[in-house]
Order: sequence, then C-alpha cells, then structure tokens
Amino acid sequence: MDQYLNIRQSRDGEPNPYEIRLAGAVEEVFGAGAHDLAGLVAGLNDRGLFAPDGAAWTEQTFTAEMQRLGA
Repeated sequence: MDQYLNIRQSRDGEPNPYEIRLAGAVEEVFGAGAHDLAGLVAGLNDRGLFAPDGAAWTEQTFTAEMQRLGA
C-alpha cells in the first residue's frame, strides 16, 4: 500500500495547460522566498503570469481562482 497521497486524488481529470503553468509558477514563487499571499501575487505578476481575464492578480482574484479550481 502506498503511504503517500496522490496529488490529484480529488480531481476528475488531468490538469489543463493553464493549471499546470499556474502550479509551476506558484512553486517557483514560493521557492524564490515568498511566504505570504501578497508575495505570491506579486511574484506571479512579476513573472507575467496573469489572471485568466488578462488582468494582474490581486489577493482577492487569486483567492477566488483557487476556490474556483478547488485548491
């Protein structure tokens, strides 16, 4: 029996390219030293990874997107 959780165990399918890119950028921003939501949002915007509507992320829009994605 595998003792580790499947990272996608609550998903209905594989992540789409947008979700993969967003996840990679989030890991990159945290890996660069961000430790809070404000730092994460700033890091995503600095990397040019914007919200689905093309606007810069805010703490509110990022939180709403995570809720939409079920994260």
